[in-house]
Amino acid sequence: MRKEELQKMLDPKGFDEWAGTYDQTVAESEEQNEYPFAGYRQMLREIERQIPKEKPSDILDIGFGTGVLTERLYEKGHRIVGIDFSAEMVRTAKAKMPAGIFLQHDFKYGLPKELAASKFDYVISTYALHHLTDTEKVHFMVEILEHLNPDGMMLMGDISFLNEEALAACRRRAGIKWDESEHYFIYETLKRVLPAGSSYRQVSFCAGLLQISRVD
Repeated sequence: MRKEELQKMLDPKGFDEWAGTYDQTVAESEEQNEYPFAGYRQMLREIERQIPKEKPSDILDIGFGTGVLTERLYEKGHRIVGIDFSAEMVRTAKAKMPAGIFLQHDFKYGLPKELAASKFDYVISTYALHHLTDTEKVHFMVEILEHLNPDGMMLMGDISFLNEEALAACRRRAGIKWDESEHYFIYETLKRVLPAGSSYRQVSFCAGLLQISRVD
């Protein structure tokens, strides 16, 4: 993946232009086991596995992109709400999942006002939180906790690392493709300020799954 393609991820207009080839770009990076999307499909499976298919759940997908995971959950009968800052990706999601609710919104500013009173069983996000600084991530997660039902869960899959050594190794491996503009969290550092009930599992050399359960 070229560095200029990665930098499009920070711009809603760039996302709109990229929407048609985004999945292909991800697939190429994953097939070559390259940063930043090595282990992408495994990440989606890990999140999907956490959501029981036996009963419909209310799910909020933050930064759903082309809706690969969202569509799988939708087809299993789950009730889907999604937010994304790309108008083109919102349009595509609505066409694929007409019963879902999809809003154009930049989650850097928290949740949209339309969801102020909404509660969810699961809040999921894949490869989106790296647009927030660590401080912004924590504030956002605290806000999300207020929108979880009892026993609800956040599942955040993103470019992230268990410790400093893992990040440094990935950075060396990525070389000139490494994106200095993005904010990849280190769990051993971030967990000190995360809400109770958090856990982390490394899924690939460049990505991991952060899980936070609501603890009242």
